[in-house]
Amino acid sequence: MAKKQNPYKAVAVGKALALATLKRRAQAIEKRQRVLAKAKIKVEPTARNEPTKAPVTHASMGVLIAEGDSWFDYPFHDILSDLEDSYGFDVESAAHRGDTVEDMAYSDGQLDDFSRRVEKVLRTGVEPRAILLSGGGNDVAGDEFAMLLNHAMSSIAGLNQSIVTGVVDQRIRDAYVTILSAITEICKAHLGHPVPIVIHGYDYPVPDGRGFLGGWGPFPGPWLEPGFRRKGYSQMSKRRQICVELIDRFNTMLAGLAGISPFGHVRFLDLRNTLATGSTYKTWWANELHPTSKGFDAVTKKFVGVV
Repeated sequence: MAKKQNPYKAVAVGKALALATLKRRAQAIEKRQRVLAKAKIKVEPTARNEPTKAPVTHASMGVLIAEGDSWFDYPFHDILSDLEDSYGFDVESAAHRGDTVEDMAYSDGQLDDFSRRVEKVLRTGVEPRAILLSGGGNDVAGDEFAMLLNHAMSSIAGLNQSIVTGVVDQRIRDAYVTILSAITEICKAHLGHPVPIVIHGYDYPVPDGRGFLGGWGPFPGPWLEPGFRRKGYSQMSKRRQICVELIDRFNTMLAGLAGISPFGHVRFLDLRNTLATGSTYKTWWANELHPTSKGFDAVTKKFVGVV
């Protein structure tokens, strides 16, 4: 019998990671202040103080802080660049393409980088409008994807429900709870209260074998087609059906986190059916996992509606 997951254990882990991060950052802040004092530069209030909430010195729709994967850090065009260039937000980003949610939650330096971004914003006297968090695609796509599938010729063809449950509903969910808890504690330490956090699911991909700039060779991708091919799925209709089921599972898991205690400040953004998957899908999807510029524009518009 599978071990029952304790939803509060990940919260405790997140708080412990946040505490360790804040201790490291406190030392870094003190070092920064000593350097500035020695240089006889006026030391501004530290990030631990309540910001003045003064307006930024230039026109802006507000400041956002982001942590995430390639939907936030993609060559030439992504959600964050669109939020700045098309909608007038200022964005401080700790996002890095290729990161998994587990990387964001547990890897050394990830939370420190996020906390550093918070401190940088607060030094301007401005409170961030929201935190944006993007992740999960890299946890299931790529080399690991085939493990989610039963063979097409087997009597149990389709997603392997046991493995999907373990990966999506346990492993990825646990990492999300951990990082949401850590981000919340870091913001509370600096501001005295949580900052709204926006999490999002992905739209339904088309597993047609296209990677970045064509994939193969030195370029990343494809991320889905090789797994389908390995497990005997040649029909695109069946591949798409499985992708829909997997994306729905992921979105359901994320939606179940938003708004529940202790995440009343977390908002879930549903991006399904934002990008076309019909005959014109290539104008919306640049490859199996990433939108085109037109696609990113459509996705970003939905972000603007919730921040």
